[in-house]
Amino acid sequence: MTKIIRETLFGNIDMVQRAIDRLKAFEPKDGYYLAYSGGKDSIVIKRLTEMAKVKFEAHYNCTSVDPPELVQFIKKQKDVFFDIPKDKNGKPITMWNLISRRKMPPTRIVRYCCSDLKESSGKGKITITGVRWDESVNRKNNRNLINIGDKKGGIIYNDENNEARRMVENCYRTQKTLLNPIVDWTDSEVWEFIKKEKLEYCSLYDKGYKRLGCIGCPMSSRQKEELEKYPKYKKLYLMAFEKMLKNLDLEKCKWKSAQDVMDWWVGEGKEKLIKGQTDFFDE
Repeated sequence: MTKIIRETLFGNIDMVQRAIDRLKAFEPKDGYYLAYSGGKDSIVIKRLTEMAKVKFEAHYNCTSVDPPELVQFIKKQKDVFFDIPKDKNGKPITMWNLISRRKMPPTRIVRYCCSDLKESSGKGKITITGVRWDESVNRKNNRNLINIGDKKGGIIYNDENNEARRMVENCYRTQKTLLNPIVDWTDSEVWEFIKKEKLEYCSLYDKGYKRLGCIGCPMSSRQKEELEKYPKYKKLYLMAFEKMLKNLDLEKCKWKSAQDVMDWWVGEGKEKLIKGQTDFFDE
């Protein structure tokens, strides 16, 4: 069996066996719900879960804005279920109708896309995720059981890498118990495992991408670059902004066109949201 050895002051640790032991320790009778995004971390947790020989189903939540290369890669995984998020009336939820419904684009602070598109499935299940701490020592404290929420009482989304994340978590907001078996793995350990196990991965990693996510995500440092790379998605965003503006009072709104919204979203909007709240309207 593949081993990833980490040397510590207290001896060597086999990170693979540690993760497998965690998966075995919390195995539910009805099996795990494995949150599969197609990224490097979810590739690893899926393989580890197979190695642990525990019962599970892998599910991918269709966001409607993932890169086509990533979606095609996920489609090759024949044992991964595609979950389409739906509203209370059973209609599919996409980024395009969410923007119109929410009357604003998703932002760094108001990330409704994560809750509506990625967290609608698996309620009541023990969910395996691939979230990990950063390599900073300051992000490796308090490693046991928590109810997800940051130190200031804000929201931490289930797929978010954050210093507050722990190996087992209860999330009352999404009614899930989360198991993060590789929460303490480093990037190098993740890639070492992928190479040793000869696992396939999305081609975007070989094109310079460090992390994969939704095209145009406001959390991405490459937001503008991604929108230019995928012009069809940029056009869909502009069409969604156009529909959104029809639901707003344009006499008060500073946005007068879809392009105004786009310019704000990829430009000054980011800085405003970091400093405080938004300033969409004159009032």
